[in-house]
Amino acid sequence: MIAQAEQLLQRGPSVTRSLLPAIFAIFSQWKLTGAQQMTLLGLSNEKTLYNWKSHPEKAKLTRDTLERTSYILGIYKSLQILFPDPTLADQWLATPNDNLLFNGMAPLDRLLVGQVVDLAVVRNFLDAERSGW
Repeated sequence: MIAQAEQLLQRGPSVTRSLLPAIFAIFSQWKLTGAQQMTLLGLSNEKTLYNWKSHPEKAKLTRDTLERTSYILGIYKSLQILFPDPTLADQWLATPNDNLLFNGMAPLDRLLVGQVVDLAVVRNFLDAERSGW
């Protein structure tokens, strides 16, 4: 994942022009609040979030942000594969889950802890589900 982030960093502004709008479209489908979006992106300043939404080409993304967005894209892709019905795919994150990994809570609650590792755990769980492990 870190190697992918490094490659994206080298591409510069061309990445943010397409990456951020895609991420914000996913957030919209997932019906996330601004505060939830900030947590998933690792942001502490609300103004940054809204600047990125209105001017994605001007965003300066860090390695951490690129790693987070990569996990978000992977989670989204896995959900679309596992649940061909887009409504079910989008609702999965907010639905309580009895898997030990989530302990009866919604996967979104795990993501909103705010650590990159939590994004990785959910993505790895979904990837395992996709491959039948």
